[in-house]
Parts: sequence; C-alpha cells; structure tokens
Amino acid sequence: MSKRDRQREILTVIQKNRVTSQETLRELLNDRGIEVTQATLSRDMRELRLVKAPGADGVGFYSSPEEWDHTPALGSLLPTLFHSADGVDHLLVVRTMKGGAQTVAAGIDWEEWSEVLGTLAGDDTILIILRDPSKLDAVRERLERMARPA
Repeated sequence: MSKRDRQREILTVIQKNRVTSQETLRELLNDRGIEVTQATLSRDMRELRLVKAPGADGVGFYSSPEEWDHTPALGSLLPTLFHSADGVDHLLVVRTMKGGAQTVAAGIDWEEWSEVLGTLAGDDTILIILRDPSKLDAVRERLERMARPA
C-alpha cells in the first residue's frame, strides 16, 4: 500500500470513528487489513497535521485539518479551555484545561494574528512567541476577553 493510500485510510478512520489514541488508530487500521508500525503511524499523523481535540466528555480525540472548519472558533473554545496567561518579553505562556492546549494553539494559529510569530503546545500549556514584546499585554488581554465574554 502506498503512503498516500495509507494516509487516506487514516483520515477515513478518524472521520468515521472517535479515535482517542494512536494504539486505537493502529488497531482500527489493522482491522482494515493495514498493518503499520507505531513509528510510521506517528509520522503519518504528523504529516497529516492531526490534532487531539478535547471532547465534551473531556476525552481527547484525533481531528484532521479538514474538520477544523467545523471546529468551534477560538472565541467559543477559550471560555471552556482557557485557564490563564502570563508572559515576559516576546513570550506568552497560556495555561489551558488538561488536554486543551493543542486545540487552542491550533485556533490561535488559524486566526493568523499579526502579533504572533508562532505557537508551541503541550498538553495544558501553550508558548506563544510574539513578533514584538510591546504587544504582549494586548495579546494577553485579547485572549482573556475572548475567554470571559461579557
């Protein structure tokens, strides 16, 4: 099976199933007759830009960029997932609920704010790198306003 076909199958599986782990994805692929190593699957998932989005029940599941158009906007994610933000110089650290950082970071990236050079996300922490340190307070306040709408 070609890499392209395998990646197409991965997307099909995550669109039809609520996949919560790489191992579950590997098993679902195996059920379809596609044997893949963990290393290959990790590489495919990275190349497909899959992210783990938090579900309403708090359990994360994999989502593809094609589904991001159907993902709630940053303004509707932040009230649920945002915890706090603090920073210094070009660096803003955002704390989220457990499992929410990658989804929020993807939302920030999707917004394409001119002040933001890029984001790095862990499980519950996002590092936002700003182009200009003078914009730190403005970006922090924007996130806080979006997280706590009136």
